[in-house]
Amino acid sequence: MDVQTIQSLIEKSKKRRFKQTVELIINLKKEYDLNKSENRFTEYIELPKGRGKKIKIAAIVGPELEKPAKEIFDFVLVKDKIKEISENKREAKKMVRRYYIFVAQASTMTDVGKYLGKYLSTKNKMPNPKYGMIIPDNASQDLLRSIYNRLQKTVRVVVKNHKTIGIPIGTEDMKYEDILENANYVLEYFINRIPGNKNSIKSVYIKLTMSDSIRII
Repeated sequence: MDVQTIQSLIEKSKKRRFKQTVELIINLKKEYDLNKSENRFTEYIELPKGRGKKIKIAAIVGPELEKPAKEIFDFVLVKDKIKEISENKREAKKMVRRYYIFVAQASTMTDVGKYLGKYLSTKNKMPNPKYGMIIPDNASQDLLRSIYNRLQKTVRVVVKNHKTIGIPIGTEDMKYEDILENANYVLEYFINRIPGNKNSIKSVYIKLTMSDSIRII
């Protein structure tokens, strides 16, 4: 894949009334067995050139971090409200759908797992320490902001129930070179992460939200 491929995709695509996302579509081979637990995974990848548009991030915190968190995050759930919202299934599911990423203060994680785990886990949104989604209890406002800004560049990759995986790598208004850098980074990361590496991949396409796709592998 090169810059010309991306330029052709974007220039030839019909313009829409919204900013379209550029996606990689990765198809796994039919032999790839999703029934094996080692073949299923969720990863978060930080795009080197960012996503091109804002995502909504929610924070679950104790009362001591409520005020600084509300100045930064798109939604803040305070610890003493966790159980309450979990008992309203409709509201809990609505909250989980609305926010792309959830972070949580360390001291809230027991309650998060106990009361919200069933909602967050089914959508692959449980706060994960591996990706810096657990906030220290003594976090400063600067640290909260740095966590928020870093996660704004992050995309979630889920290999679980389907052999076709869509991964956002930018938006149509980004520089072609930046989209290319994101695409190459994600593809290399995915190939190195998936069991079997490149041998597990049948094909890879690039497309906009509502465009035809172009095969690149």
